[in-house]
Amino acid sequence: MNDQVVLVDENDLAIGLMPKLEAHQKGLLHRAFSVFIFNSKGEMLLQQRAFGKYHSEGLWSNTCCSHPFPDEPTEEGAVRRLAEEMGIRTDLHFLFAFQYCADLENGLTENEYDHVFWGVSDAIPNLDPLEVSDYRYVAAETLKTDMQAHPENYTEWFKICLDEVLSKIESQKSGL
Repeated sequence: MNDQVVLVDENDLAIGLMPKLEAHQKGLLHRAFSVFIFNSKGEMLLQQRAFGKYHSEGLWSNTCCSHPFPDEPTEEGAVRRLAEEMGIRTDLHFLFAFQYCADLENGLTENEYDHVFWGVSDAIPNLDPLEVSDYRYVAAETLKTDMQAHPENYTEWFKICLDEVLSKIESQKSGL
């Protein structure tokens, strides 16, 4: 397993490599991706991060998120990780990229230039238990209501980008 992340500047230009844990300890900006999968009913596939992960363990989040390997195109990394974590293969569509910084437990910081992708699949997830404890499909409005009532149950990046993800997906769907 490759534990190096690509350090980037504010324009997503690669400026170096660093072990993933060290980048999170130092709070350095690095490249990441987030994948949002919906079923044909329009429900979002959520994953519960595995217990034992070094941060955000047991929290609910988008379908998949990770970091591309050095020299790996970000979309290829997203496709690869979706198959590895969730056992799902489907076409992904680029949605947008954003930068965020969030303090996590254990003195760690997520400081990411995050590329967001989405896709549609009715495949039954085949979970990697080292990465994912559980999954569920949920309607967007139900998710937003629960997230407001219980924000402590969700990852920081998911809370930060959810509204923009839903808005931009609607825009892309109406343009198809």
